[in-house]
Amino acid sequence: MPINKNNDEDIVISVKNVTKKFKIYFDKSSNLKEKILFRNRNRYSERNVLNGISFDVKKGEAIGLIGQNGCGKSTMLKMLTRIMYPNSGTISVKGRISSIIELGAGFHPDMSGRENIYINASILGLSKKEIDGRIQEIIDFSELHEFIDNPVRTYSSGMYTRLAFSIAVNVDADILLIDEILAVGDASFQSKCFNKMMEIKAAGTTIVLVSHSLGDIEKVCNKAIWIKNGLIAMSGTPREVIPHYLDWIMAKDSEPQNALNAAENENIKAADHPEKNEAPNDQPPPENNNITGNGDIEIVDYQMINISTGDTVPRFNISDSVKIRMEYKRNNPQIKEAMASMIIFRNDGLICYTTNSLIDTKSYFDIYEHGVIEFTLGPIQLLQGNYTMDISLSEDYGPVYYQITKAFVFEVFNTSSDYGVFRPNCSWTEAEL
Repeated sequence: MPINKNNDEDIVISVKNVTKKFKIYFDKSSNLKEKILFRNRNRYSERNVLNGISFDVKKGEAIGLIGQNGCGKSTMLKMLTRIMYPNSGTISVKGRISSIIELGAGFHPDMSGRENIYINASILGLSKKEIDGRIQEIIDFSELHEFIDNPVRTYSSGMYTRLAFSIAVNVDADILLIDEILAVGDASFQSKCFNKMMEIKAAGTTIVLVSHSLGDIEKVCNKAIWIKNGLIAMSGTPREVIPHYLDWIMAKDSEPQNALNAAENENIKAADHPEKNEAPNDQPPPENNNITGNGDIEIVDYQMINISTGDTVPRFNISDSVKIRMEYKRNNPQIKEAMASMIIFRNDGLICYTTNSLIDTKSYFDIYEHGVIEFTLGPIQLLQGNYTMDISLSEDYGPVYYQITKAFVFEVFNTSSDYGVFRPNCSWTEAEL
């Protein structure tokens, strides 16, 4: 059978049976004297991070590496940039590489942003003349005009990100490697970076992206590779891989919670003390630095529950129904009724949804000495992303009795490829005219 040379020529990254292990020292000697006197002190264990990874990336492809922390995603990216080398196996890369691996990597803290542009761009293969022609474009993209001549040690993490990304995407690299670093940028700059990545992807640049934001993986990448236990658990299109990864994550995360619930039930059954009959409102309120209000009513416990599973794991599919449960006690006997409210924010601060019991039921809740208020949101219908929820009890739109900011921090997964904030009920039809 003849060999298809075109396919081989299209491959710009080839990873073959790569393994990587690290030595974890228990009591490593810190100087030569200790090494001589305490030869047995250098005890260590070896941890295998990658156990034989193989994959190819074609020119112009965008590949997303996904997996839990510690699975080897960032290690693989560092080996592609030759910051690290494998213990066995081979890695072949064709073309100029530009990478954003760690915040501030390659920046000299005492040099200005402008000087660091020249240093980093020259490392990536640009001549001084080429940098002179692009430096204004890099500065404009970073939006750091007034800070560009300040030492980068005075930069915030977001400013580091702006400068690093601006350099990386403006050197005409053949391959762009990006780690989770973009998560520290503000919302507007993240959007700008996303648009730039789509632009350079359309221009034929090969992209390897490591991210826990599965939405970014789905939007940017043609292919997803799920790394688990040092091996490739699955590869394919994001729409094929991500649902399996999410199922595994949610099953894994629910195990400790289920075990905890079982243990709590056993403790309740085994308890044979008078204090078990104490009213729940004698318990102290949960610790939270984001609590405000006059305290006439106090939320003593609150939960966000996946109705279909009963779990309180803060991860939901878009089709999951969610119950918010607020247990309260009344500190002011004169309070007879109240309004319950909730606000959902996206992680960039956008208000996605807000409502209250007065809007939904046209009436107030009766307030007892000790009671519970529940709110059901189902299905949740938010598109993939990270969100927070505030909850509160108040007198109409007047005095707030108790408000908890960011009471819940949760994530929504979406296996579809639609964009936006939420998914309304919609349908498509066709007809010939």
